[in-house]
Amino acid sequence: MVSALVAGLLATVGAAVPASAQSTYPFRNPNLPLERRVDDLMGRLTLDEKIGLLHQYQAPIPRLGIKRVKNGTEALHGLAWSNDFYNNGSTVTATATTFPQAIGLASTWNPALIKQVGSAVGSEARGYNSENPLAWGLNLWAPVVDPLRDPRAGRNEEGYSEDPYLTGTMATAYAGGMRGDHPKYLKTAPTVKHYLGYNNEFKRSTTSSSLRPRAKKEYYETGFRMPIQAGVATGVMMSYNLVNGRPATAHADANDVVRAWTDETLMNVTDAFAPNNLIGSQRYYSTLAQADAATLKAGVDSFTTDDTNSARTINAIKSALAQGLLAESDVNTAARNLLSIRFRLGEFDPDGGPYAKITKDVVNSPTHQRLARKAAAESMVLLKNSDRTLPLDPAKTDKIAVVGPLTKSLYSDWYGGNMPYKVTPLDGIKAKFGSGATIADTEAVDRIALREVTTGKYVTAGSDADGENLTVSGTGVAATEQFDVFGWGQGVLTLRSVANGMFVERANFGATSPFVNRADQPRGWFVQQQFKLEGAGDGSYVIRYAGHETPNSWEGPNNYLTVADDGRLILGAPTAATAARFQQEMISSGIESAVRAVTGADAAVVVVGSMPFINGREDFDRTTMALAENQSELIKAVHRANPNTIVVVENSYPTTLNWEQQNIPAILWTTHAGQETGNALADVLFGDVNPAGRLTQTWYKSEADLPDILEYDIIKADRTYLYDRSTPLYPFGHGLSYTTFRYGDLRLSAPVLASGGTVTVSVDVTNTGQRAGDEVVQLYTHQRTSRDKQPVKALRGFQRVHLGPGETKTVYIPLRATDLVHWDVTRDKWVLESSVHDMMVGGSSADIRQGTTLRVVGEKIPPRDLSKETRAANFDDYAGIELVDETKVRGDAVGRIDAGDWIKFADVNLGRGVSSFTARVSRVDAGNATIQIRLDDPVTGPVIGTAQVTSTGDIYRYETTTASLTRVSGRHDIYLVFSGDLRISTFSVR
Repeated sequence: MVSALVAGLLATVGAAVPASAQSTYPFRNPNLPLERRVDDLMGRLTLDEKIGLLHQYQAPIPRLGIKRVKNGTEALHGLAWSNDFYNNGSTVTATATTFPQAIGLASTWNPALIKQVGSAVGSEARGYNSENPLAWGLNLWAPVVDPLRDPRAGRNEEGYSEDPYLTGTMATAYAGGMRGDHPKYLKTAPTVKHYLGYNNEFKRSTTSSSLRPRAKKEYYETGFRMPIQAGVATGVMMSYNLVNGRPATAHADANDVVRAWTDETLMNVTDAFAPNNLIGSQRYYSTLAQADAATLKAGVDSFTTDDTNSARTINAIKSALAQGLLAESDVNTAARNLLSIRFRLGEFDPDGGPYAKITKDVVNSPTHQRLARKAAAESMVLLKNSDRTLPLDPAKTDKIAVVGPLTKSLYSDWYGGNMPYKVTPLDGIKAKFGSGATIADTEAVDRIALREVTTGKYVTAGSDADGENLTVSGTGVAATEQFDVFGWGQGVLTLRSVANGMFVERANFGATSPFVNRADQPRGWFVQQQFKLEGAGDGSYVIRYAGHETPNSWEGPNNYLTVADDGRLILGAPTAATAARFQQEMISSGIESAVRAVTGADAAVVVVGSMPFINGREDFDRTTMALAENQSELIKAVHRANPNTIVVVENSYPTTLNWEQQNIPAILWTTHAGQETGNALADVLFGDVNPAGRLTQTWYKSEADLPDILEYDIIKADRTYLYDRSTPLYPFGHGLSYTTFRYGDLRLSAPVLASGGTVTVSVDVTNTGQRAGDEVVQLYTHQRTSRDKQPVKALRGFQRVHLGPGETKTVYIPLRATDLVHWDVTRDKWVLESSVHDMMVGGSSADIRQGTTLRVVGEKIPPRDLSKETRAANFDDYAGIELVDETKVRGDAVGRIDAGDWIKFADVNLGRGVSSFTARVSRVDAGNATIQIRLDDPVTGPVIGTAQVTSTGDIYRYETTTASLTRVSGRHDIYLVFSGDLRISTFSVR
């Protein structure tokens, strides 16, 4: 989210420091222990000064020579364009090396490379910080470690993988590079985000992610835990959603869970504007004082809200102190956490610390440019390659055609940067192909003119670089009356003016806004460059403005375009019936131009994909995984004209390429890979780089293969490759090479693994082809027997290994006993079960080349003992219910119940017999609900008792209910079956 800096704040950076503040304080002595330095500074601060530190824009303390500091610089795959800021009415823009999107970085399966990328990003952040520390702070909000559970999620491009181990490994590498290798000081302070269970944009601040304990511990926490435990991340950003009914913004996990992973001091932050959601969309607290107090006490130290205006936060915290909602010690704890990170960044050292020497000269250096090209090339995934269509041989290629809507463009995304230069796919292929051959190219988009039906005049744009208001004034069709139509699927299109190469956009947010051709690409929170041409039924069209068609965006009274009295094209009609009508005149057909270009060519390269601001991003989930309809038509037309077709898909998520997989000889996937995309693409297409990128998500055949996007229980719903048994389009870990590899026998350093131990898995891998290449050796395991449902297979380790033709290398992958534990809900702890594990190694989750077995010596989970107070949330199975907040502070309960819903507790030891049931319950509705206690089946099992639940008047007011039980003994499954809505937090059976 963007926080614009204003000129008044900039002035404070250089504020004069009183002479008294120039003296040497102990906190400025780098030779003292960190704790003593922090103690000294904390002892000098007033309560008001400490409160002033708690907003994103930490207040200056001039009397001590302490400047204002900004928390949060977006750095997901380079410094982001959203860090641009305003100064005296003009935008100050930062260009920085732009690397592949996060999903692309992970697709390299190369942690060492990703650490280099993180280091480069950290250095460039330092470089900009040296120039303007208030605009570019050193607390970097990256990486995103939300597991990519659902490929439709709008922020898919920001994450790494659907696999928790791969996500955590890549996050540790990237954050490690940004953090730097100094044992004491930080190059930058990475913040991993967004904690927790945040993987949908639909109603993101009001939907609750129901996370059963096993899924939460084993899946959702892992990507956060790994970099925190490794000491490379300095805190977490809390997410927008609710977790088991409690807003993540004020979730006690920030203290109870996250800080338990490390002995180092962490600085946790809210997401932008999230504190206000607590009293706004979430209505969880009545006042901001209550909300901010709860957030601070939960373990969140910094409030990202109200842009640069910290007054609202400061006043709320002061009010909370006055009301007794907070103690000064709570403020001290947060202020201390914040200052500890600033000390480690070197801010209070006389020389700024060891990283202070980094200057802006490092930004977009030749070294970083080469790294960007390498990362882009290593991230590309060869999905299909029939009959050795790729690589292309320049010596045998006299004519090549490069067609498609992404041929001549590189697009930034919401968290991407302002690229210092752009090497498009066409640029890269031209540079690689040289001047000795013919290259035909076209963007393959329709070029049209729009003639207003009533007047017969054409929509006319300006020819200046910054465009003009569009008018209905043209009497003929010149460049100013022509527009290129880029279709992005589901009817959404953008219009690029031929006159100046700029996209048409809404000029302002007025209800009757005009339109102007001035956007270099679709961009912005509302993406004001989107339109739909809708048939009016008589061969004419109306133009619908589609820029606000995202779930959480602004909508005005008018949706359709009409013509003002002065001829301007404006947003002036609420319905299609009242909109202006236009004839669409085809100047040139995109498909026809593509067919002409590819006819007779030795190879046809079709570059298709997404527009990152339109086809799914923050605030906008995708409803389809298909290519845009016009892009699919383009591919089919090109293939008919030239069977030697290579499709390059450039987007940020799995795509349903079913027809393409069946018919197209070669398919190459890349994410939006930054400034060097074109060079990297040409390197792969022509074989200078042998592709070895691997998919980090399952690519499904259809949206029908997925459950609802709000289904977070990957275990019960069989989500991701971990539990899904269906055959996907492309499996997790898939990726082809221009060479082939043979795997030798899988070997273990020991046949048995006991608690606390490690076994080394080794395999010989041989390049059996004629080209050097990289193989990504992937180790998976499957636990054969368990009390609990286990994954079909789970990634436990991997290694990207380079092999020359005929070369053999031995790959060693360590496997620790702790890698094989899972969360035991019967005892609330990690458990290593005794079992045989299948050990599988290969080139993907579906391409298993060799296997063996490992005997693991652990323990057997004993039968449940429900005579002790048992958390209802620790069920083994369920139907219908959701997990909810037991209290506003902490604890989970079972709730949101309909009649017939149930929870199951498996393998309960009832001993010689039980006779009573006791539960803590709450209910708001009048009248009674019941809890039936059944044996062995929720429908047909015998009822051994029924507890009555009366209204307690409040969801957080729990009372005790009891029931006598028919005396039963032995081992049984116990079901609690509900007749109506209630909450149950704990229970026992005695």
